[in-house]
Amino acid sequence: MALPGSQTEKNLKEAFAGESQANRTYLAFAKKAEEEGFKQVAKLFRAAAEAETVHAHSHMRALGRIKNTKENLQEAIAGETHEFKEMYPEMLAKAKKESLKQAEISFDYANQVEKIHASLYENALANLGKNKEVDYYVCPVCGNTVEEKAPDSCPICGAPGSKFSKIS
Repeated sequence: MALPGSQTEKNLKEAFAGESQANRTYLAFAKKAEEEGFKQVAKLFRAAAEAETVHAHSHMRALGRIKNTKENLQEAIAGETHEFKEMYPEMLAKAKKESLKQAEISFDYANQVEKIHASLYENALANLGKNKEVDYYVCPVCGNTVEEKAPDSCPICGAPGSKFSKIS
């Protein structure tokens, strides 16, 4: 584990952020390449995205950020709660002030879903060790995450429930 406050700790945090962003960026690029019919390029982007995940996880281990499941759930609850109580409301207000509708919608969807994530994590923590197995479904438009089965339509963005992805 990197020494707290050291340059190496700062470097690991920066590298983790960069690798994480590269993963998400490459997955978005892969989706676009696939839509445009460039299957081989999409496959390359997905391969590179997976490699970036390997790097990010390695940096997390070096930082000592992966703990036991109870602690990981507590950290996830704190992170999601920060996002929906502080981060996204401020970002949403600025996007509204600047009349940036697409950013406003993006922040609003994320804010609503982060509340759901926090609740799901709180439930998992409260029932740790006795959780029944359920399926999760994610809306491809807003990220709404639900248990058991997809709704007929997403209560956040209105997307058809048939478009939700089942997570295994």
